[in-house]
Amino acid sequence: MNEADDLTHFSVEGRARMVDVSEKAVTRRVAVASGAIRMLPATLARIRAGTLAKGNVLAVADVAAVMAAKRTPETIPMCHALPLSGVEVAFTEITAPDDEGCVGIGATASVSCAGPTGVEMEALCAVSAALLTIYDMCKAIDRGMRIEAVQLEEKRGGKSGAWRRGKTA
Repeated sequence: MNEADDLTHFSVEGRARMVDVSEKAVTRRVAVASGAIRMLPATLARIRAGTLAKGNVLAVADVAAVMAAKRTPETIPMCHALPLSGVEVAFTEITAPDDEGCVGIGATASVSCAGPTGVEMEALCAVSAALLTIYDMCKAIDRGMRIEAVQLEEKRGGKSGAWRRGKTA
């Protein structure tokens, strides 16, 4: 068996398809994703102080993350619509400057449901939307912001069990 045989979103003819999950067991599923946005120190200071004309940046980014998680199947073609039971978003300041002198904000999203398939894409979409919202709300003062390291951190539930970045089985 080669790696292509493991790609379940393709038929034997090589056409894209949505996987039928109707026979899979409904289990509790959790996925956690993270990412960061780097910016000028002055931009972070304005976010912290709440002095941006568009309002509370992190409050809006939080709502954007929840909305994106709930609407993932509208963005990612082969995703199933799942009844999400929870979306938690957290932001942390990155105060250590990188090589370019930029600081930033880290975002983490945890998504859960009871369903026949995982919520990894929902968690990744949530983090991405949060970071894009921060960019959108701050671009007038810092067009050089950089979104980076959007990645799955862990997933739990389902047939394949638990997985955590940096941990072996």
